[in-house]
Amino acid sequence: MQHSAKLANALLLLRLSVFLVMLMWTLDKFINPDHSAAVYANFYQLGGLGPQVFLMIGALELLLLLAFVTGFRKTISYALVLGIHAVSTLSTWQQYLDPFNNLLFFAAIPMLAACWTLFSLRELDTRLSLGG
Repeated sequence: MQHSAKLANALLLLRLSVFLVMLMWTLDKFINPDHSAAVYANFYQLGGLGPQVFLMIGALELLLLLAFVTGFRKTISYALVLGIHAVSTLSTWQQYLDPFNNLLFFAAIPMLAACWTLFSLRELDTRLSLGG
């Protein structure tokens, strides 16, 4: 297998895995808006948001994720996914100060690197991509 095919396969796997994680976070807004409200209040200092707000945020995120996973408008969709995940990762900075009680938060760091990699190499991410 040529290097370009290997790279395209690797980028596809990164895109699919980032999509899966972010899809679960998005579905949480529909299935358990109270949990989303607690997350927004605790980590983003945005308390008092009602379930309708999370349904709207979830719908917008779902549209973005569909664009992202299909490679549609890569510069915009990949940048937005990177930005959303960067805000999510950086807003939880206090969790990193107590690592052994917050080990799962560290999984956000390699995912952030995956988002950056996808954005940086978006022109080479061609496998199953509407963007070519």
